[in-house]
Amino acid sequence: MVNAVQVRGAPIHVPSTATIARSQLTEFMGFCARATGRAFAGDQDFARFTVDEYERFWHLFLQWSDLVVGGDLNPVCTDASDVERAVFFPELTLSYFDNLLDEQRAPTDAVAVVACHASGEVERVTRGALRQRALAVAASFRSIGLGPGDRVVAVARNNAEAVVAALAAAAVGATFSSASPEMGPITILSRFEQLEPKLFLANFANADGSASPELAANVADIARGLPTVRAIVALDRGPLPKGAWPYHRLTDLELQTPERHADRGFGFNHPLWVLFSSGTTGRPKGIVHGAGGTLLEHVKEHRLHTDIRRGELLFYQTSLAWMMWNWQLSALASGAGIVCYDGAVTGPDTLWNIVASERVTVFGTSPAYLQLCEELRYPPARSLDLSALRAVLSTGSILHDQQYDWVREQVGDVPLQSISGGTDIVGCFVLGNPNIAVERGTIQCRSLGLDVRALPVTATVDGGSVGELVCCNAFPSRPLGFIADPDGTRFHDAYFAGNPGLWTHGDLTEIDELGRVRMHGRSDGVLNVNGVRIGPAEIYRVLSDIAEVREALAVQQDLGGASRVVLFVVLCTDGTLDRALVARIRHELARRASPLHVPNVIVEVDELPRTHSGKHSERAARDAVNGVAAVNAAALVNPHSLGALCAALDQAEEAIADADADPSSTECRMRVIWEGVLGVAPIGLDENFFDLGGTSLGALRLLSAIHDRLDVDLPLSAMLHSATPRILAALVERSGNVDLDLVVPMRAGAGTSARPLFVVHGLLGDVFQFRWLVARVDTPRPIYGVRARGLDPNFAPHTSVEAMAEEYVRQIKRVQPVGPYAIAGYSFGGLVAFEIARQLVATGERVDRLILFDAYVHERALGPTRRTAFLARRVSRRMVDGVRAPREFASRIVRRTARRVAPRLPIAPPPTEDVPLPPRIRTVEHANMQAFDAYVPGQYSGRATFVRANGRDRQRCDPLPIWSRAVARGLTIECVAGNHFEMLEEPFVAEVAERLAIHLATATEPTD
Repeated sequence: MVNAVQVRGAPIHVPSTATIARSQLTEFMGFCARATGRAFAGDQDFARFTVDEYERFWHLFLQWSDLVVGGDLNPVCTDASDVERAVFFPELTLSYFDNLLDEQRAPTDAVAVVACHASGEVERVTRGALRQRALAVAASFRSIGLGPGDRVVAVARNNAEAVVAALAAAAVGATFSSASPEMGPITILSRFEQLEPKLFLANFANADGSASPELAANVADIARGLPTVRAIVALDRGPLPKGAWPYHRLTDLELQTPERHADRGFGFNHPLWVLFSSGTTGRPKGIVHGAGGTLLEHVKEHRLHTDIRRGELLFYQTSLAWMMWNWQLSALASGAGIVCYDGAVTGPDTLWNIVASERVTVFGTSPAYLQLCEELRYPPARSLDLSALRAVLSTGSILHDQQYDWVREQVGDVPLQSISGGTDIVGCFVLGNPNIAVERGTIQCRSLGLDVRALPVTATVDGGSVGELVCCNAFPSRPLGFIADPDGTRFHDAYFAGNPGLWTHGDLTEIDELGRVRMHGRSDGVLNVNGVRIGPAEIYRVLSDIAEVREALAVQQDLGGASRVVLFVVLCTDGTLDRALVARIRHELARRASPLHVPNVIVEVDELPRTHSGKHSERAARDAVNGVAAVNAAALVNPHSLGALCAALDQAEEAIADADADPSSTECRMRVIWEGVLGVAPIGLDENFFDLGGTSLGALRLLSAIHDRLDVDLPLSAMLHSATPRILAALVERSGNVDLDLVVPMRAGAGTSARPLFVVHGLLGDVFQFRWLVARVDTPRPIYGVRARGLDPNFAPHTSVEAMAEEYVRQIKRVQPVGPYAIAGYSFGGLVAFEIARQLVATGERVDRLILFDAYVHERALGPTRRTAFLARRVSRRMVDGVRAPREFASRIVRRTARRVAPRLPIAPPPTEDVPLPPRIRTVEHANMQAFDAYVPGQYSGRATFVRANGRDRQRCDPLPIWSRAVARGLTIECVAGNHFEMLEEPFVAEVAERLAIHLATATEPTD
């Protein structure tokens, strides 16, 4: 059960004062304060310093961190104003190897690597042993002919041998690049053939040491595609294969005598790693990372942001195909040990067992694993000793809000720190902070020293808070460039062409005023719905709360000038994509996100396309559904899934076609109208208009479309009880004959003794606009709506408020013969409600509650002096603002609501003209406008409450002086959020409903 207070923005974990005081970040802030002679007001002030004076920050951090370097620390950065060309510490030399295993970092007998195998076997390697093994292999590498600048490639499992090999390559100054055996020869070759490697390291055997002919054959296939390879090193202990290359066994190379005095210092920007992009947007890019920038960024992230210390143990669930392996390896430079797991996740307990048994201090995983644990209701803290664990990290995809709750409830009071960056910078742009609270759904802060911002995009659902993640200043871990890109053109196009002078990362993000971050997915997977950009993560967050949905992928499909959103879902074993689940998915997306987020088609599949780093590939899925060959299907673990997506979509299309087999039927024609208005397809005949994201304006547009296409004129209130295509089609077949009694029940009461509330129609004559208020208000009273007479074509509408009230009093008394009465009205309906109360009291009845919701009055009621002053002010405002007054009050209601709501509807572009009204509603509207213009409130002997929207309509006169004068026994004024046109709509209606419930509960006193 999620704690009720754990909403977005609520603290999930708050560090103690002692934790903050002893954190390395606090220590470093003190060091900077002493060095600069300035006091920092807090974490935000310090973060601003690291960005505003980033060169000084990096200089100070290099001093504080005690990294072993040679040469001159100055200049810190050349071409500092040019993010693309800046070079950090050009006069500095260092050894990545020595900085990881320097004897000053931790005792030589401290554990450096804990290698856990799927069999249960555990190998522990001390720092001293690791150093000796790596130096011995480095000496062997030199004897093979490997030297500075040469390239080493590895197809390896996540074990101690891979760590030894990578460190040995770094010791000789070679550049290391790795992949995992699961990737397959074609995928691996698309990467490694770009490098022209000299040495090839590989696993030939299975994890348990048994021979694997398949692996051996794959290695041979890869080697044949790498003509520059001089030797192949087996990372296993089994027999060596025979072939055209010299083969060596790593264990034999470890027997070489280490070269203790070899020169291991290289330039700060000497190439250390080549990491590859996923390849789903083209040929995988070989991204070259420098030793100094990588080391400096990793040590900063480990020590300042994660507070990793000497003697601690970091375990990140990763493989050698993912940058998190490189990131974890650098933790040795902080004196920590690392845990490598060589095996599959066979259940929710797989990784938690390692965390407990090895006394892991910081555990890193993915949202997918946390979701698996949550789905299977696995409670690790109940059965395992997790007392050594002090932090959980998560990256790889969006971390959903409820996963913060799961960690808190089932793991313990430890910070869950979401981190996000990428292979491109082999680090993080946003991540954790040991000194500030973890808040549900947000990443704690931006990376120190990096000027990370959300560059506004052209249009977003929420008006622009989501933007493109950019970095506006130079930073040390910016890659050196791409392989096979001599003039830097590809590098420029990848990161700088879109926003010149800024690093553009390709993510959508949201950053608040406190620096907290919320990620919204990759920008290349963004959905563009009528010009409005939607991050797929916004859809996935909502779906994460639907238990039946395990995974989801939303893509845009182009259909000859139009487009639609297709949502692919993988369901849990007991889930079924029936009409009920489809309707619930759409309803939740419309309610919690917006109608724009509602997919046009929802399709069930067995699996989603996934890269070797475990990420879903929206780009590959989008290409597939649009009939485009995936740019690099080999980049996927499961390229066959693309064909399965298309087949499932075709099957869904056939089902839609079958449902529309009789296009001439009223039900089919009604379905087409609904799909056009709501922009959602397919729509089931029994799906509810409001569950699909329908709004008041949408209902008006729907009835107008029904009038135009089916020649039937329906009142708005028909939508109250006929909110599905099937029921509405049946109503149309009856020529629109509906019950048009003036007083209609809107909600039953609790029991028979509760007195009702009567709510009076607005300018359009119907009570449809009270639907959300009626649903929200907490009261045992039954609620009735009072509708205008003219909605029935057999009767002409009233043209005066007094005549309406007289008729409505008679109808109200048929429901409630004697008082006391409770009457409410919104806008124009407030005038009618007031007149009803006057007439009831005049006949000796009691009215114990009269509520006017933002009821404006024509300026003629002000009196000559105030009216003249108001008109003068209005003319002045129009001259200043260039505002032309609408001809009619009702037209302005429709226009303003259209401008506010229509852009959210995923169908045609927002209307530029008034939404056309069906003839019957238009007739009532005209009559009510006449009544509004003529009405001047008389004296009322009772009390009343005026509920006022904070957003006033400045083109109408302030009604409060009029109502204060008219209400003899006192007018209570209350203010609520929103403006006049929003107050009865979500989300503002909740506050109005709360106020109404309070007044109805206390309505006991007589009015006369």
